[in-house]
Amino acid sequence: MLRHQSKPLVRVDAELKKIVREMFDLMYEANGVGLAANQVDLPMRLFIVNAMGKPDEGEEYVFINPVVSKPKGTDEKEEGCLSLPGFYGEVTRPARIHVSAYNLEGEELEADLEGLLARVVQHETDHLDGVLFIDRLSTTASMDMEPPLSQMQNQYEERVRHGDAPDEDAVAERLAEWENNYC
Repeated sequence: MLRHQSKPLVRVDAELKKIVREMFDLMYEANGVGLAANQVDLPMRLFIVNAMGKPDEGEEYVFINPVVSKPKGTDEKEEGCLSLPGFYGEVTRPARIHVSAYNLEGEELEADLEGLLARVVQHETDHLDGVLFIDRLSTTASMDMEPPLSQMQNQYEERVRHGDAPDEDAVAERLAEWENNYC
């Protein structure tokens, strides 16, 4: 699912708003600052952010169908990912960006971002495109992560073989249902 290219969202209803609230709860529980829909098995172009990572601090943002543009400068910082717990690496990204998106009420958002918020928006937008932060690491850092990533992949494949995780056909069927309803 993490490599699935998300489809544009064309419908927001009460169920989706409830799911977004649950995404915030999950993100806070995991001590995260952003969460993309495909990280929770939803194939739509939507992600949430609270750069403070706490429900009673910072501001909650919902980005629907985001477009990142006007990159400026460079900034290298360590990143991790809720979908790859325990993995961290230095990632170079533009220091400043412009983002266009919609919120849950269908209002257009336009913002020039920098700092942590710019980094999180880029990281989550990458998720929607099927790109992980590990894809942006240096060759040496990628090689260092290869053994534990292979082990993680082998564990997943073992779960599928034992019926503890859905196979590719079941995943494709579920994705198609979500896409038909919301994309």
